[in-house]
Amino acid sequence: HAPWEEIWGAFEALVNQGKAYYIGSSNFGARHLAYAQAMAEKRNFLGLVSEQHKYNLTCRLPELEVLPAAKELGLGVIPWSPLGGGFLSGHVLNPVAGSERASAMASKLTPQQQEQLKAFAALCADLGESEANVALAWLLANPVITAPIIGPRTLEQLEDTLRAVEIELPEDVLAKLDEIFPGPGGAAPEAYAW
Repeated sequence: HAPWEEIWGAFEALVNQGKAYYIGSSNFGARHLAYAQAMAEKRNFLGLVSEQHKYNLTCRLPELEVLPAAKELGLGVIPWSPLGGGFLSGHVLNPVAGSERASAMASKLTPQQQEQLKAFAALCADLGESEANVALAWLLANPVITAPIIGPRTLEQLEDTLRAVEIELPEDVLAKLDEIFPGPGGAAPEAYAW
């Protein structure tokens, strides 16, 4: 790996040439975010503005360190795989004919995952919203999240997904989602040390 002093020098040149305006990172740990920002600050350079990270209801480890660091450093977080590779799409328990991915996922579900998806589907049905949109709305309820990376395959999916920005999940629904898909319990080290 190149030292951050060199990396920031290269990025400064790109910004000065008008080839880049802002710099973001992907899959950085909290310590890497902090170090990158410290090195940028030494150079009086803006530094990172965002961190792209895998984060969804079933992958909540970023809550331990990455999200708190991003918040502290003023970075927006752009989650990738916001539907867990389709796991939170609403199609895994009842795969649509011809959906090989959903069928493959369904065949590998553990009993715990089946229960989680059933509880999630019931909650979403009570809300009158699709599972995919509730999963996206959950992400958007977190102020450190800028916007999830979505991957609609059709115009219909895109139009349906846009509904997620209009959904405001009340605290009791957020608490229920935490029950269904427990996170680590907060930021580190408090989540596990005390």
